[in-house]
Amino acid sequence: MSDGVQARVAEVFRLEYGRVVASVLRIVRDIDTAEEVVQEAFAQALDRWPADGTPERPGAWLLTTARRRALDRLRHARRAGARADALAYEAALGAMDEGPEVTDPAEIPDDRLRLIFTCCHPGLPADSRVALTLRLVGGLSTAEIARAFLVPEPTIAQRLVRAKRTIRDRELPYEVPEGAELSARLPAVLAVVYLIFNEGYAAHTGDALVRHELCQEAVRLGHLLVELMPREPELLGLLALMELQASRAATRTDADGNLVLLADQDRSRWDQARIAHGLTCLDRAGPMEGAGPYQLQAAIAACHARAASWEATDWPRIVDLYRELADVAPSPVVELNRAVAIGLAQGAAAGLAALDGIESAALRGYHLLPAARADFLRRLGRWTEAAAEYRRALSLADNVREQRFLTARLAVCEAGGDSTSVSF
Repeated sequence: MSDGVQARVAEVFRLEYGRVVASVLRIVRDIDTAEEVVQEAFAQALDRWPADGTPERPGAWLLTTARRRALDRLRHARRAGARADALAYEAALGAMDEGPEVTDPAEIPDDRLRLIFTCCHPGLPADSRVALTLRLVGGLSTAEIARAFLVPEPTIAQRLVRAKRTIRDRELPYEVPEGAELSARLPAVLAVVYLIFNEGYAAHTGDALVRHELCQEAVRLGHLLVELMPREPELLGLLALMELQASRAATRTDADGNLVLLADQDRSRWDQARIAHGLTCLDRAGPMEGAGPYQLQAAIAACHARAASWEATDWPRIVDLYRELADVAPSPVVELNRAVAIGLAQGAAAGLAALDGIESAALRGYHLLPAARADFLRRLGRWTEAAAEYRRALSLADNVREQRFLTARLAVCEAGGDSTSVSF
């Protein structure tokens, strides 16, 4: 098999996995079975596409193949003496059975929202809800989810197994809830969508810093959720945040794919349509008094979007917003970001002191903590200490582009420094 075909299948897997799993799950009503069927469809693609050529619409090909295999499994269950309700469900599938080949994925109702809310059922632990939805809807690997949570990979694997078992054993409904139940499940759903976006905006592993397809998927899911709940402030805040951050995605790397810091980005290339839509969503979310974490983060992103230049950024306002965010949703990462903002508003010494005041075991393996310390130390001319922190950050970073950036900064410190401006 050619590398090109393998790469194409991998790309389609990332783009279409969630849609295909959700569609198949609507038929088989079992997560493990749905994943098995979808894996079989992708295996068939690896077998057929090298000989037949990649289909014009690979997503539609996979949907058709996976749904046919799912129906075959139901027929096999019928012959083996399946339960009457399973047979009734198969009969209700109607036109799907022996129907025409799907030529456009839009011809099949999008069941991903149904899948998201099933995975985020309150009967599941919060961390399991997020992990399961990232896996099934976002198509993220167990390793990618573990990095998003800053926990060991085996922990995520156990959460996924337990979540699937709970859904199966408790027969949790595969549906979009209504009323109070819908609101109760929303925080976990929002966390899922944002973690998918973050994995695309700043990929933890691999050679690419930005995985645009994941960003686009998260934003698309955000739009779908807003259609479902158009007056929910935190949902509007999340969509605003993603749009504002996505507006800068194309400028986060240079022509060779290397990291470009916010201070050095060409702001004329920022997507003004996304910025306008993000600011509109933030305005629709309502006043900041009593705002939730996504509204506050969107307000921080809006400070960057409104600034004509790096120097014009309202860092004191950003510090205040991070303080509010720490009150509403305290976390080590929020404290890290607040410390960086303090350094940019009040000077490197103040930023270093704020970083040194963070006590969190969760950040011990997080490369951005030593990277932030290294930059403030570099600004203070403490080159040897800065080099040591860059080495530590380099040992913790998994993304190739970030590794290259940190290596370059390390070389500067080992050479005794320069006057290059560094930002976060």
